[in-house]
Amino acid sequence: MTALWSQEIYIAAYQFAAQAHHGQRVPGTHLPYLVHVSLVCMEVMTALTLEPEHDGDLAIQCALLHDVLEDTETTYDQLQETFGAQVAEGVLALSKDKRIEASQQLADSLRRIRLQPAEVWMVKLADRITNLQTPPKHWTREKITRYRAEAIEIQVALKNASPVLEARLADKIERYAG
Repeated sequence: MTALWSQEIYIAAYQFAAQAHHGQRVPGTHLPYLVHVSLVCMEVMTALTLEPEHDGDLAIQCALLHDVLEDTETTYDQLQETFGAQVAEGVLALSKDKRIEASQQLADSLRRIRLQPAEVWMVKLADRITNLQTPPKHWTREKITRYRAEAIEIQVALKNASPVLEARLADKIERYAG
């Protein structure tokens, strides 16, 4: 039986993410940020077992590393040197471009993600699935509504990447802040 992803590649990306996010916490909690990264990766891994036609190594690496450019001191060059151009490009597409207006960042990111392989799309779907937990108590009804609308925008733009993740996101959207 052929493995869907390499354990060694998983371990290398996991350890890199752990070092890069060291000391960071999941916003509003005492949990290490690596919990979020691990949950995104778990969503991707579940989809990969049901959709084995995808490149598991690319999907896993991008899932574990998806926030290192946006939220840590890690550079694109470091990522490319360690994991290769395809992973670095995927992670870059998954990262907000903070040089542009905040209201345009999601559309810009979705545009860049859609230029990547489906495995990168899967990570964005999994990230939003993971983020659609109970909203923080300090969020206004308006912010919750906007966040749900963004989730729908992500679902519509990337649904063709993975029927498994698209269905899971649709369910999470339906139940979000209901």
